[in-house]
Amino acid sequence: MIKAGPTGLGPVKDAIETLEDYKKLGFTSCEVLFTYGVYIQKKDAELIGEKAKELNIQLSIHAPYWINLNSKEKTKIQKSKERILKSCEIGHYLGAYRIVFHPGYYAGISKEETYENIKNAINELQEVREKNKWNPELAPETTGKKNVFGSVDEILQLTKDTKCSFCIDFAHILAREGKINYKEILQKFSKFKKLHIHFSGIEYGEKGEKKHKKTETAKIKELIASLKKYAKDKEIVIINESPYTIEDSIKTLKYL
Repeated sequence: MIKAGPTGLGPVKDAIETLEDYKKLGFTSCEVLFTYGVYIQKKDAELIGEKAKELNIQLSIHAPYWINLNSKEKTKIQKSKERILKSCEIGHYLGAYRIVFHPGYYAGISKEETYENIKNAINELQEVREKNKWNPELAPETTGKKNVFGSVDEILQLTKDTKCSFCIDFAHILAREGKINYKEILQKFSKFKKLHIHFSGIEYGEKGEKKHKKTETAKIKELIASLKKYAKDKEIVIINESPYTIEDSIKTLKYL
């Protein structure tokens, strides 16, 4: 089963209507953006979550961008944890199944030490999440810049060491590596029954990602063909992150 939909739900006051519009367009997933902060309160989250469930739209959350679990400043790490945990709390009431976030930066720290710092932070987050019985899984994302933690192998290792989930952003992988080997990547995640995927067009240079752009039709077809070939019998959610997320999500559904 492959679900597809856009990133972004918009203002709380319009959320129910937006979900109904998404349903009419055929969307079966949506990622709520907490880009600059968690803007939905518990009461509203419960109502939005009920509507999403009624419409069979799978919600996920992108936690705030201001997250770094490898900072040299302890206060920044603590604030980052608080943002992720707040996303988990509200995500629980929304019925969201994953909390996507960018784990952190190398920032002059060795890759080995960076990994240990991020791993330990996620283990601590897992303890709090489990203690509170919040349902959404933590999903560190593959990142698009070469000086930022989040290669495919780093994210995969985190799933083994912390029992967290993940988000495979193929646009970021293209920007980071200069190519996408769908077969190799999907085989690395073959043991998982559920795949959460981000996809869009992307501009990139020597250092990696520059910005997201409109998704090319050929790229959408390549993604779908690869998923059907190398990720059979899996539950897959595709979230389009292009500046034209609605249009490109409709196109994704068309080729599905």
